[in-house]
Amino acid sequence: MQAIENVAGLFKLLSHPSRLAILEVLRDGEECVCHLEAVLGLRQACVSQQLMVLRQAGLVASRREGWNVYYRVARPEVYALLDAAFAAVEPEGAAPPSLRHTQSVACPCPKCQLEPA
Repeated sequence: MQAIENVAGLFKLLSHPSRLAILEVLRDGEECVCHLEAVLGLRQACVSQQLMVLRQAGLVASRREGWNVYYRVARPEVYALLDAAFAAVEPEGAAPPSLRHTQSVACPCPKCQLEPA
C-alpha cells in the first residue's frame, strides 16, 4: 500500500503546470532561476516556489556558482513518466512541448551571456 501512496504523491507533485514546464526546460540541462523565469514567462517568486517543491521531493537538485544557483533534474527517470503522459493525452506521435531557450528570450544569467548571439 505504501508504494501506491508514493506513486499517488508523485502524480500529485506533477499535477501543477508550472512544475511540468520547469521540468521540461530542465530536460536539456541545468538552468538558473532567471533563465527559467525568462523562458517560461513566470515571476521569480513562482519559479522559486515550484523549484522548492520539486527540490523537497528529490526531483530537482541545485548547485551554487557565485551569485547564481543552477537547478538540474536529479531523477531523470521522471522523463519516462512524462513522455508516457504526453503520449497518452496528445495525438499519436506528438512530442512533449519544446521549452528550449531561444535567443529572443532576454536572460541576464552568465550562462546565457556566454552563448553566441
